[in-house]
Amino acid sequence: MMTEALTVLGTIRTARLAIRPLIDADAAAFAAMTDDPAITEIIHFLPTPFTMDDATRLIAGEGDGRDCFFGVWRQGDDMMIGTVGTHLRGADQIEIGYWFATAARGRGMASEAVSAVVHRIRESYPDRRLYAECLADNRPSWALLERVGFHPTDTPGDRPGRMRLVYASARVTDSVGPSIAT
Repeated sequence: MMTEALTVLGTIRTARLAIRPLIDADAAAFAAMTDDPAITEIIHFLPTPFTMDDATRLIAGEGDGRDCFFGVWRQGDDMMIGTVGTHLRGADQIEIGYWFATAARGRGMASEAVSAVVHRIRESYPDRRLYAECLADNRPSWALLERVGFHPTDTPGDRPGRMRLVYASARVTDSVGPSIAT
């Protein structure tokens, strides 16, 4: 039986990026990268300012491994450029979310990181439905999700103003919407 801790996904390397579960020692870098109104004003659960204490709390989660934030760094660089959050939901779903430093946007690094994490999740949790929620008017994020294989369901997300997208590498059925096959 698969363990119920997303940290088992471990370190992921791509041609340009190193992606790994955040640890307490990453809190300062996580806080520095996240404490940007362009990020905190869009991500509903992030306070402004985003402090070291906030970073430490997010990294720790509930202590049960069901939430794991992955830090994203360029290979060979020690400045964090983004994070990909993964969250076990119920018995059969995993939610994914992300944010990236303003300076890292527009270079394909977010797509590369999200795609790599999605691939690792599919390998480790093949029977779980993978989904994301996105603000309907956040066109860059919506386009990123579609590029890496998510499809809109026309179903509102759990958070105000967000719509649900599901990863559809195989046949999936949204709880409200129709079956989606790729």
